[in-house]
Order: sequence, then C-alpha cells, then structure tokens
Amino acid sequence: MFKQLSKKSVSVAMVMVLSVGFLAACGSKAQTPADTKQGAAPAPAATTPAAQAPAIEGTVTASGSSALLPLVKAAADDFMKKNAKVTINPTAGGSGTGLKNVADGTSDIGSSDIEAGPEYKDKGLVDHIVAVAPFALIVSKDVNVDSLTKQQAADIYTGKITNWKDVGGKDAKIIVVHRPDGSGSRALVKQIVLGGAEFTKDGVTQESSGAVATTVGQTQGSIGYVDTPYLNDTIKAVKFDGVAFSKDAIKDGKYPLYGIEHMYTKGEAKGATKAFLDYIMSADFQGKSVEELKFLPANLLKK
Repeated sequence: MFKQLSKKSVSVAMVMVLSVGFLAACGSKAQTPADTKQGAAPAPAATTPAAQAPAIEGTVTASGSSALLPLVKAAADDFMKKNAKVTINPTAGGSGTGLKNVADGTSDIGSSDIEAGPEYKDKGLVDHIVAVAPFALIVSKDVNVDSLTKQQAADIYTGKITNWKDVGGKDAKIIVVHRPDGSGSRALVKQIVLGGAEFTKDGVTQESSGAVATTVGQTQGSIGYVDTPYLNDTIKAVKFDGVAFSKDAIKDGKYPLYGIEHMYTKGEAKGATKAFLDYIMSADFQGKSVEELKFLPANLLKK
C-alpha cells in the first residue's frame, strides 16, 4: 500500500509542476496586436535624460562703425545678461578701422556702414546685414533753415556755399563739421549727397558720430551729419528735399539718407560670435529693439 501511495503522490506532484509551468508561460507571452485592440497597454520604452546644450562662453571683440555702436552695445548688454559666460567688447573707430581689424584678425567682428571694398575681396570676409541706419543732416539750433535741397547741401559740403543767407537763412558763416576719411557715414554722404564730389577742406573733423553731434550743438552756424540714434535736443535735423526722416519715407523711396549696416566676420562665424550675431538677427531683437534704438530692421527694404 505504501508503494501505491508513493506512486500516486509522485503523479500528483508532477501534474502540479507542469500546471505551474504552463501558467507561467501563458502569463509571460508577448503581447499581440489583438491584445492591443482589447485595450492592453504596451510596456513603456526605456528613456534617457535629454543631453543639455553646452553653455555658450568666450570673448567677442567688435570694432568699427560709430554709427552702429549704439545697437551693438545694446545687443551686447542684453546678450551678456542671458549668457553669463560670454564677454562682448564693442568699440568704435570708424568703418574703415572695423574692416581692417576683422581682416587682420584683430577683431572677431568688423562693423561697417558700407560694403567692404575690393581690397578685401580675398580676405575671406563674410557679410552679416544687421540693420538699416537712417542718418540726417543736422544744424545748430541758431540756424533758421529747416530744409535743404540735395543741391544746396552738396554746395555747402563742397564749399561752394559758405553763408546761410544763400540758402534762405540769416547772414552767418557756415561751419562744416566732418568725419574723417575712414568714416562710413562720410562715404555715404559723399555718395548720396555729393554725387562723388570731394568735401571742402574747411571746417572741423570729429572722430565719431557722437562727437559730431556734440560739436554741432555747441557751435553756432554749424552743419554736420549723424545717424538718427545720435539726434538730441541740442541740434536740429533738417529736411532733405522737403522730406523729413521716417520709416515710411525710407521704405517708399522718398528719403534716401540711410546706410545698410554690416557686421563682417573672417570666415563663417562660430561659437560665441555666431551666437551673438544670431541674437542680433533674431525676430525678438529685430522686431522691437532695433527700432527702439532708432534703427530699422535689416529686412525693411526687401521686396
């Protein structure tokens, strides 16, 4: 009897083992499309933390156009607030200086009111157009002339007219305030107003747009030219051919006194330099800050 019970117990035990194995196999089978249709949720895929972009860091030097300097300074301040490991050092010196510095590798960015000339053709410079910069003919507050024709302005700057009475003003000597030869603003006035003629050698020369505005404000009977960010209450902007500066007047082709602002790099911009230029060209900066600084967006004149 003992032997018979032992065989029966063994048989029961084997059935139980096989049953457990079968149930385990059923419970671990792969989910089928049919299972999904019945509402079974698929197992979540393994995830890994997203890689963080490396922090922007480094020092960027920008030199050149004094006309563009207010925009570069404002952009630099904003950018450095957002990127604590970046230092941007903007300086003026004139468009010619900016082009030379970037070509020589002295500056990471060369700012210019004019396009780089043929002497830079083989220097590997890359142009980044960042804004439209309107400028104005300015006079001291004592001058009772509110508008000049292109011909009158040209005759004043070339020295043919030397007294305000010859353009409808009072009997007073005209003092011309110039920028130096390397100035992009001077080059623009020579091209747009003088038609390529040479400036008179008489007058006063100042190294920056800010210095021109200050000198005209302090000198009776004077005339100069500055970009509109430098206009202030101590000077008076005169109309040009009867048209005052405005965004719409420039866009409609009625006010020709403006320059296209360039920021050149030697080769394609990289690292902090590229990030800074990208910020200046961003919709946020172009859409609001540029006009608050009295410049106009880079795409204003695009058809």
